[in-house]
Amino acid sequence: MDIPSRFDFKVLRPIQTRWLDNDQYGHVNNVMYYAFFDTAVNGWLMEATGTDTSKLAAIGLVAETGCKFFKAISFPDRLHAGLRVEKLGNSSVVYQIALFREEENDPVALAKFVHVYVDARTRKSVPVPPAIRAALSTL
Repeated sequence: MDIPSRFDFKVLRPIQTRWLDNDQYGHVNNVMYYAFFDTAVNGWLMEATGTDTSKLAAIGLVAETGCKFFKAISFPDRLHAGLRVEKLGNSSVVYQIALFREEENDPVALAKFVHVYVDARTRKSVPVPPAIRAALSTL
């Protein structure tokens, strides 16, 4: 597997770890990484589209995730989440997300994060909304 560096990502979003993110072993618990990924993707989508994406007629639901952990992190580490699109389909997008500590170039974790777009009311698969697709094309 080719592990990307900080320089392989056009978008880097800041994430501040919190005291409560640490577990009894003194490092950020693995479940918190998934909250970081969700926050990074959705925060970026809202900024890039200029809209609250949770209010759109079509919403992105997480259909698949996976993460490889390389280094432990702990509070008060400051992170950056690097975002890029691995694949943009008709109704889905596959993101690659890397977490970097401070200004380090090697990731502490590397994730796959899949959004599938569905009608907000019926939950049936629909095409990626044009505003979302346009934003994703910049990644």
